[in-house]
Amino acid sequence: MKSIDDIKAIRDKMQSEIILRDNTSGNDETRIVVGMATCGISAGARPVFNTLVEEVATRQLKNVKVTRSGCLGMCKLEPIVEVFVPGQEKVTYVHVDSEKAKQIVANHIVNGNICTEYLITNE
Repeated sequence: MKSIDDIKAIRDKMQSEIILRDNTSGNDETRIVVGMATCGISAGARPVFNTLVEEVATRQLKNVKVTRSGCLGMCKLEPIVEVFVPGQEKVTYVHVDSEKAKQIVANHIVNGNICTEYLITNE
């Protein structure tokens, strides 16, 4: 940071990310929920969350909210990402990393195709 303009640019960027996370525009929005309890964070949920926020912002997706949750009850499968699309059943992705998060946004959120390879399986 070398000037007030640099600080303002950082502030504006952070405010837009806060709006993406905390937008409460209504029931017609898609919600992406990341499990961010201790188990999720230790398994890598923080970079997953950040990647999802960045992807939604970069693609300028409207009516998509990225939020955090506490424990989702399946610590062994963390990081976990749940996607709630209005009128559809919840989809739960497991063992998500940043690359998988990008694919989830591109395939599921943008194109409506569930990434079946990242779902829970009977291993």
